[in-house]
Amino acid sequence: MIGRAALAAAALLLAAFLISPGSFAPLLEPLTRRGAPAVYTQTSLWSLTVSHLALVAGAIAASAVIAVGLGVLVTRDSGRDFLPLARMVTAVGQTFPPVAVLALAVPVLGFGDWPTLLALFLYGLLPIFENTLAGLTTLPPQVVEAARGMGMTPAQRLWRVELPLALPVILSGVRLSAVIALSTAAIGSTVAAHTLGEVIIAGLLSSNAAFVVQGGAVIATLALLIDAGFRAAEAAARSRAGF
Repeated sequence: MIGRAALAAAALLLAAFLISPGSFAPLLEPLTRRGAPAVYTQTSLWSLTVSHLALVAGAIAASAVIAVGLGVLVTRDSGRDFLPLARMVTAVGQTFPPVAVLALAVPVLGFGDWPTLLALFLYGLLPIFENTLAGLTTLPPQVVEAARGMGMTPAQRLWRVELPLALPVILSGVRLSAVIALSTAAIGSTVAAHTLGEVIIAGLLSSNAAFVVQGGAVIATLALLIDAGFRAAEAAARSRAGF
């Protein structure tokens, strides 16, 4: 109950700050120097937040489709031989730091959102793939056998039995990737992506701690709320699966 109340309070506080950031200026002014502005106003914080979330959502949705698809493929009899290749492909994003991916992507994709989307997509593959693999390979054998005994086709067993039972574990991987991506997306502003990193970078360049704090606080609060949302979805999936 206390946790839910704290999350609700954090969500309300975040919404209030994004709608009327100027109201929080007195709280941030002690962090400024030489009369510098306390609240970032060069771009709407609301607009930056929406763009930041859209980038993360787009990248993680693409990561989930590819990673879950690969996880399903390598757990079928016809695709088991592709497991080493699938692991290598999904580990690429973890091998190269996001900054390196951005540096390599900019000459090809140009400045803006696309290099950031690519970096977040690659970085999100491995947790989702490994969790999909874990979820599909640790199913209760008796349940799978019962589904086979009922005459279900392989496709029916996958969609009606295996994926619903593995869903809580898969969602855990998506949650991890989403929280990581939410924080990592901030560096996208170094290549002109429209993210909350713009606020943090502006604060660093102008030695304005107020900008750094407000950018970091918004990202941290969003991460907590997204994490809580996914945990609630995982709990609901477990309940439906009978866990």
